[in-house]
Amino acid sequence: MRSVRGRIVTAVLTFGGGALLTILVAPLIGSTPISVRRAWDWSVPFSDNPDAQIFFIARLPRTLAGALVGSTLASAGVVFQGLLRNPLATPFTLGVSAGAALGAMLAITFAPTLALAGIPAAPLASFAGSILAVGVVYLLASARHRGLSTNTLLLAGVTMNAFFSALILFVQYFADFTDTFRILRWLMGDLDVSSYTPLVSTLPLVAVSFAAFAWLARPLNLLSLGPDAAESRGLDVTRAQRVAFVSASLATGAAVSVGGPVGFIGIIVPHLVRLMVGADHRVVLPASALFGAAFLVACDVVSRTVLAPLELPVGIITALIGGPFFLWLLVRRR
Repeated sequence: MRSVRGRIVTAVLTFGGGALLTILVAPLIGSTPISVRRAWDWSVPFSDNPDAQIFFIARLPRTLAGALVGSTLASAGVVFQGLLRNPLATPFTLGVSAGAALGAMLAITFAPTLALAGIPAAPLASFAGSILAVGVVYLLASARHRGLSTNTLLLAGVTMNAFFSALILFVQYFADFTDTFRILRWLMGDLDVSSYTPLVSTLPLVAVSFAAFAWLARPLNLLSLGPDAAESRGLDVTRAQRVAFVSASLATGAAVSVGGPVGFIGIIVPHLVRLMVGADHRVVLPASALFGAAFLVACDVVSRTVLAPLELPVGIITALIGGPFFLWLLVRRR
């Protein structure tokens, strides 16, 4: 049997190669054909080079956003499933997405032109809303327990999802038709990113979250045995639960602030990866991050080309794939 280190290297090389290939090819595909040679021809002024404008402004930021969001949501899905010991858990189970959506709705409706350091109000308010949801759920889950009660986490998350969804409808009531269209498109999950500023602003949070994920690989293996069994093997269960919850929630909030609530990535990718590499989180986490990046970028290419020149929100494509897959998981688990 191969060592864990060998399996990790194999997974990183295999899935990393697929992710890199997808990221390199995706900007070249679209309703308008471009020439790579002309796009990288620096002898022509950028303002007079439509191929360069399409490549570097319209497609490359969108591709990088898809890789960032897909990688983050897939990794967060793995962590939440390990934390809650529930294979059907997703990054949006605990109300983080609903809080982010409420923040974005408030910004789109009441402050559509506001920006801070070049970042529009919607992503900033989205992340603030996700932090609010994380704080409320954490306080509820830890109020009467030494650690985090997973049952209380689930109940608090479901409650916050319902509450924030009601507030979202309330905000939509005051929006005009233009804002309502923007709101609906954002709620579908949209990678219409035309600058690198939102990506750069979220990188510190994503880096911190991924550093925590790297530490969590072994603790998640132990948590899958149950809190008592994990504690008997020397794991500080309370600390591991807190790190898992906070890091996965921050990662989800950062991803949603960039691409909106893109659904099903956090449940499709982890299960597909487990079918290929097994259940060891030391292998599943890096493989899911890389496969999630490639998967969402590929879905975005489909959303841009399947009805060209019309572009669909990428969340529609992931939902069309994820819905049947989710039902299959339910039947298989039963």
